[in-house]
Amino acid sequence: MAEPTQTRAPNGATGVLVLADGAAIWGRGFGAEGASVGEVCFNTAMTGYQEVMTDPSYAGQIVTFTFPHIGNVGANPEDVEAINPHALGCIVREDVTDPSNFRASQRFDGWLRNNGRIGLSGVDTRALTRAIRVNGAPSAVIAHNAAGEFDLEALKAQAREWPGLEGMDLAKEVSTTQSFKWDDGLWSIRDGYATHAANPDGPHVVAIDYGLKRNILRNLVAAGARVTVVPATATFEEVMAHAPDGVFLSNGPGDPAATGQYAVPVIRELLAVGKPIFGICLGHQLLGLAVGAKTAKMHQGHRGANHPVKRTDDGRVEITSMNHGFAVLTETLPDTVEPTHFSLFDGSLAGLRLNNKPAFSVQYHPEASPGPQDSHYLFEQFVSQLRVSR
Repeated sequence: MAEPTQTRAPNGATGVLVLADGAAIWGRGFGAEGASVGEVCFNTAMTGYQEVMTDPSYAGQIVTFTFPHIGNVGANPEDVEAINPHALGCIVREDVTDPSNFRASQRFDGWLRNNGRIGLSGVDTRALTRAIRVNGAPSAVIAHNAAGEFDLEALKAQAREWPGLEGMDLAKEVSTTQSFKWDDGLWSIRDGYATHAANPDGPHVVAIDYGLKRNILRNLVAAGARVTVVPATATFEEVMAHAPDGVFLSNGPGDPAATGQYAVPVIRELLAVGKPIFGICLGHQLLGLAVGAKTAKMHQGHRGANHPVKRTDDGRVEITSMNHGFAVLTETLPDTVEPTHFSLFDGSLAGLRLNNKPAFSVQYHPEASPGPQDSHYLFEQFVSQLRVSR
């Protein structure tokens, strides 16, 4: 077995991003030491980095933040969308500073270190973002070594050999493994999260967890629903055993066509018995596949908290939060499905509704966290629909 060929980093560099094409982008490592391989993407949100890092939809990805000052409000135990971070690491322009926010309980770099995630600062994130826009999202390894010693050849090989997100089912890896009830509501600055807020007489929503964010569940509760969460691999019989008034299809990571191998047959059975369905992000893509549409990997994807979406019914524009690298192809929608929303950035499909079944979905994240709250009405619309159909 060949001995590792250690490369001494440039002066002051303790971290590196090694792309599959062999390029090495040096910087200052922070957070945990080690190396992780995945797809490099970029997020344009100015706030909410802790929510981004804990969003299960970022599994298998290294997030480049285009806003330069990341970590400036620290970290706290409330601003998380899952128990642990799912993004593999993050790339930022400026070094992480001491937090300047009354809610902070620790520094962001310390939070990353405690959770085994790698950060890389001192990078020209504008140039990296531009490269992703031109060339697409690359496979890469992010590495941090306090001594500044790296086996570049091994890291290059690791980046080249990573198969990429296309064809990869990650929902099983991030989903819950058992069913549970959820009854917490939305957060307020005075009281924090509303606990035990679910309406005991409200419509019962069964949420299929392909990698869901907690704020989705909070919004369902705030809209008046009772919520039960089931694993991504739950069968039709297991979903129906909970006697749902409606079914929610969650967001999640990976290729929808791969997850659809087991998810789509279940969704088709739910549609066949007329269960009202609401899907978000991966759930939107899976609903599209279930009705016969096709999905495809996007060149760079949509990730940020400032994405304009136009509604087809009244022409109004919502500013939305997005995080997806795959999309449902509009031209493949059957006659029984109508598009309801389109991205104003590139015209891609951002929402659909079935004409012959009580089912609809959106590609974006109406629950935000982080992001604007223009689309919270969708949760109320879904729960109101369930009240009528009970």
